[in-house]
Amino acid sequence: MLELVFLLLPVAAGYGYVMGRNSLRQAQRKQSKLLSRHYFKGLNFLLSDQPDKAVDSLIKMINLDNDTIETHIAMGNFFRHRGELDRAIRVHQNLIDRDEIDPEHKEQALKELGRDYMLAGFLERAEGAYLQLLESDKYYLDAQQQLFNIYQTTKEWGKAIELAERMMKCRSENEELCQRLSHFYCEKSALLIANQEIEAAESLLEKAVMIDDHAVRPWLMLGELAIKNQQYKQATEYLFEVPKRDAEWLSEVISSLEHCAEHIDDWSEYESKLDEHWHSCASAYLSKARLIASKESIEAASQYLADQLKSHPTMKGFDVLLSFYMEQHAGDDVAASLGNLHSLIENQLGQRPKYRCGNCGFSGKKVHWLCPSCKNWGVIKPIVGLDGE
Repeated sequence: MLELVFLLLPVAAGYGYVMGRNSLRQAQRKQSKLLSRHYFKGLNFLLSDQPDKAVDSLIKMINLDNDTIETHIAMGNFFRHRGELDRAIRVHQNLIDRDEIDPEHKEQALKELGRDYMLAGFLERAEGAYLQLLESDKYYLDAQQQLFNIYQTTKEWGKAIELAERMMKCRSENEELCQRLSHFYCEKSALLIANQEIEAAESLLEKAVMIDDHAVRPWLMLGELAIKNQQYKQATEYLFEVPKRDAEWLSEVISSLEHCAEHIDDWSEYESKLDEHWHSCASAYLSKARLIASKESIEAASQYLADQLKSHPTMKGFDVLLSFYMEQHAGDDVAASLGNLHSLIENQLGQRPKYRCGNCGFSGKKVHWLCPSCKNWGVIKPIVGLDGE
């Protein structure tokens, strides 16, 4: 009898193994059947234009197979592209709420959820999503960019400064980030100036100068503040820093520099400092022509200006040359004809844009430090050429 028991043991073990495998296969078939049923049911709802039921059905699949996460993210993105942001938010939020999902997929879902909120106009919720992603090694750059977009839209310059400074401490410093931070300081300074908090504004402008060696905006603002305080020599020093950083912005400071020289009553310093920049733009050589006219004669100024226009032709220069000729022929028929031409050119110049974005081509008559079209900082500059400088 004992021998029979020993003989049956292998048989029992083999039977248990076979039954176990059959049980596992049955469970897998049941799970696969359930998964297929939910999947095809959800797909049918989607194709039948019943997206709410499709969402409910497809979300149930997560409990069954974690490998369907990419499918759900794609489904949420599909709803977003269709403009059905409420459903996209629901799908992506459901993924984030699941404890069983790995951190990498959660970060991906959080990134997509932030985009959903941005498009839906829920900027505060989008901010919360992207703040969490700042700790992600994979998505922190995208999160940083989106947070800057939010703060620029809401004009929360304090938060923008705090984020930029944090990024410079935690991550590697780069030129684009320095440029952004410089403009953030300037934007905050403009608000402080409007509230008559001049000292605080000047402190931020000094930071803007230090953080970006190529920045012209803080120097322009410091010059304007000095002129308002009637500190004309100080203003002159500030404004002459502009062409050192970017010669294309010289045209923006010429009139202010002339204003300072007039109040100081010392044109020699103005001439000596600007001497190396006479040929940089039309505004510079027009200023030179006006100085020649005041010191020497209209004829000498006209001759100088005519020579400049041969090598650097601009409509602005031609317009001033006409005004010089009108003074020389005051009272005769030639002056009347020149006057008509002068009026036509001035009208034409008044309709032309003065600034253009070097990145997207947006143009306008007003300086925009943040391009309204491509949303980049510091890409708009004075137009150079026949219609500009």
